[in-house]
Parts: sequence; structure tokens; C-alpha cells
Amino acid sequence: MNDIFYPKLFSLVKAGIPRRQVYSDILSGVVVGIIALPLSIAFAVASGVSPEKGLITGVIAGFLISFLGGSRVQIGGPTGAFVVIISGIVSKYGIEGLFYSNIIAGIFLILFGVFRIGRLLKYIPHPLITGFTSGIALVIFTTQIKDALGLPLASVPAEFLGKWHTYITHFPGTNPYALAITLATIVIIVVTGRITRRIPGSFIAIVLISLTVKLLRIPVETIGSLYGTIPSGFHLCVPAADSALWGGYVQSGLVIALLGGIESLLSASVADGMISGNHRSNTELIAQGIANTVAPFFGGIPATGAIARTAANVKNGGRTPIAGMVHALTLLSVMLFFGPLARYIPMSCLAGILIVVSYNMSEWRSFRAMLKGHGSDVIVLLVTFFLTVVVDLVAAIEVGVVLSSLLFMKRMGDLADKRIDFVVDSDVIDDYSDLPEGLGIYEISGPLFFASARRYVELLKEIGLRNRVLIIRMRHVAFVDHTGWMNFSDALKFLKEKHITVLLSGLDGAVEEHLVKEGLADLVPREHHYSTFREAADRGAELVRE
Repeated sequence: MNDIFYPKLFSLVKAGIPRRQVYSDILSGVVVGIIALPLSIAFAVASGVSPEKGLITGVIAGFLISFLGGSRVQIGGPTGAFVVIISGIVSKYGIEGLFYSNIIAGIFLILFGVFRIGRLLKYIPHPLITGFTSGIALVIFTTQIKDALGLPLASVPAEFLGKWHTYITHFPGTNPYALAITLATIVIIVVTGRITRRIPGSFIAIVLISLTVKLLRIPVETIGSLYGTIPSGFHLCVPAADSALWGGYVQSGLVIALLGGIESLLSASVADGMISGNHRSNTELIAQGIANTVAPFFGGIPATGAIARTAANVKNGGRTPIAGMVHALTLLSVMLFFGPLARYIPMSCLAGILIVVSYNMSEWRSFRAMLKGHGSDVIVLLVTFFLTVVVDLVAAIEVGVVLSSLLFMKRMGDLADKRIDFVVDSDVIDDYSDLPEGLGIYEISGPLFFASARRYVELLKEIGLRNRVLIIRMRHVAFVDHTGWMNFSDALKFLKEKHITVLLSGLDGAVEEHLVKEGLADLVPREHHYSTFREAADRGAELVRE
């Protein structure tokens, strides 16, 4: 069980954590908690839910992810990647739909860890990740234009193009105070980031601008004017479910789980590089699942590993999960003692923070570089990006994964076609220049799978018919899938019926064992399996001369 679920904290405590490191972790946790405060509120508001839900998520999910996770320094909580998904679920299924989708996502994540799917999530193509991440960044930016300009709109269309049409139409109604606050927020964050990393610019911007708005009574919308006072606590809640919508809940839950799993493992991998460590992917997924299963009962929203906050934790000296747990407790303290003050935060200030977040998420440099890459990567990148922006993230991930798989199969098939040929290596020519007529040599130079099997079989039959004995070299065959075996066995049966003797050389032990179980020995006797080509060639020459 330890290889599936063994939290890093438990092993570190068992080994012993130096007192100096505990002190450093506590300080780092406090700093990261301050960084997480404005982000937790901003992500919740951008997702279409009340501000305290972001704080609750940072407290409960953040604590559980650190306490039970497989990374030494991972910081969990609400992230920008979930904004588009959450807002879509809330608009379609309501807050009740988000509750059950979140729990289902948690269950999926736990199952991912239990069945060791952590490794598979690492193979999601990077163009797909960059495509939907950049798309999410553009969508987040778009959703903040209303508050950034202070437009007096009761509602905004859900569609991307509809939003921009509405913004352009109502642009004359821009509130200059709101626009000034948005720009001031961005400037404070950028300037502060160049001066110090200890105190987050978003926190400084919120404090300074909220005080200014309150003292000068600047006429802009605030959290209080839209949501009222933020509760200074949380309680257990279980909303009623609509049985007719369970299919939608499951689909949404799977998307949350996939995105959360990918982002959490990506964040943990980045952190590993920063501290020269190794995270436990399956443990991390199970911890993420537990956090996302528990948090909704107290009003939380989907959570995952946050790359920016995790990096800030490392840079501030955090090296054990204690830092992440202290970060959660810091958020809890702020919520309990200063929560009511959050009502004075201007919406345009939060918009400025999220505009900076969306810029940092956009990965525009990686996006531009990938446009110069392989054609299939460009297709996956652009299709995923445009579907994320114009349709939704669910469609983007589903189509992106399927498209990536199909293009990968095509590339493997094309590669196999280039390598499929009648091969007589130079070493064979040098050492066996006197090979008798009637002895054919054919090499399968790569995996024997569905994309290449048919072409291999056609050439096997063609070459086999020209010879009495055929040596099939299989030294580069790393695996054979079911389709590959079915085609290969058909070719062997055909050659056997034509009374052509087949010898196999260089067959990998594991591959040979697998094929024998499938019935290879009935078509090519075990005595015709040779470990080296030299042995097979000598025997083939004897058989032809006989």
C-alpha cells in the first residue's frame, strides 16, 4: 500500500525534521498564505461563486493536500485553470451541480491514484496543455473586462464573441474610476514584483486601493455591494441533487479530475526541479481526491496544486508540507478575524489582479514557439485553443485528447512505413557473402502494432514467396499489440501453408514469452527461435542446402 499512498509528511516526520527547517516552513507558510488571500477571493468571484468559497477551498483543500500529499512543497487551493470550468458548471447546473461535480471529481482522482494512473497523466501532450491553458487565460481576461471598465451591465452573454460585442457596444459607459483602479492595481503588482518577492503585489494593491476607495468614497462596485459581508466561518452543507442531471455531473467531474490531476502533477514536477526532490504521483492524486471530496461539504470549490504559490513557497524557504499547512491556517485566521473587511475590496481591483494572472497563464512565448514546430503539434495546439475559447474546456480536452491520439498514430504509422523494408545489414553482407539462394532475410525494425502491422505482413508474404527459408529479425521489436499479433500470425500461417520455413532471431525475452502464450510456438517451433542472427543464418543455410 505504501507504493500507492504514503504521504510525504509522514515519512519526513519519521526521519525527523530539523527545528530550523520547521521555523523556515512556518515563515514561508505565512507568506504564501498572504499571497493566496487575494487570489483565492479573485478566483472564486471570477468563477461565478461568492468570495468566501475561495477562502474555504484554500483552508480545507489546501491543508489536506499538504497533510496527505506526495510532494514536499506543493501548495493547493483554487486556481485560474478551474475558473472556466466552474463558471460553466454553475451557469448550467447551478451551485448544486458544482457541489456534486466536485465530489465526483474527487472520487475520480482517488481512483486515478489507486490504479496508478499518475504516470499516464504525465503523457498528456504539451501542445494540448499549452492550448487549453492559453485559451483559459484569454477567457479569464475576457470575463474581467466588465469589472475592469466598471460597465453597468446586469448580465453578460456566456459566449466569448457575445461578451466582446457587449463590451464594445457599452464601452461609452466606462467608469473612469474603475478603469483607473484596474490600471493602478496592475502597476502596483508589476512594480512590487521588481522590488521584493517577500510581500505579494496583489496583497499590497488590495490593501492600498481598498483603503483609498473607502476613505475617498470612490463610486465603484465592491465585494460588499455585490455579495454583502463575507462570512467569518463555514458550516456543513449538502444541497439537493437533480437526478436527471447526473450524467452532466459525471462528465463535469471527469473534466475537473483530469485538469486537476494534470495541473497538480505538473506543479509537483516543477517543484521537484526546484528542490532536487521526487514527488509521489499516486499519493498526490489521492490527496487531491480527498481534498476535493471533503471541501465541497463546507462550501469549497475545485482545488489543485498551484504552480505560482508552490514556487513562492520554495523561494521563501519552504521544504516540508508544514509550510502548506501553515498557509491554510493563515487563510483561516484571516477569514475568522478580518473576513468582514473584504467587503471593501473593489471589483476593479480584483479584475486587475486577474488580468495579471491571465497574462502569466497565457504562456504566449511557448505558444509562439510551438507554431513553428511539427504540423501535428500545431494542429493540436490551435484546435484546443480555439475550442477552449469559443466552445468550452470540456470539448477542448475531449477533442484535444482524441486528436492527439489520432495524430500520434498517424506519425507512428508514417515512421513505420519509412522503416519497413527488406533489410540486409552491412554486417550480414560482410560476414555472409556466400549465403545460398533461397534464403531470405527480413527485419521488422520497430514495434509491431496496429499502425504498421498490415504493411509488415504484406512484405513478409511477398518476400517469403521468393524463398524456401525466411529469417525474420526481431531485435528491434519492443512490443507487439493484439492487432500486430493477429496480422503477424496470419502471415506465419500463410508461409506455413506454402511450406516456407520461418526462423526468428533476436526476439526479446518478454516479447517472446507473450507471443508464445498467444500461440507462436504452433506456427514457428521453439527450436526455430534464435537469440542471435548468426545462429539463425547458419541454420537457414543448412536448411536451404538440404
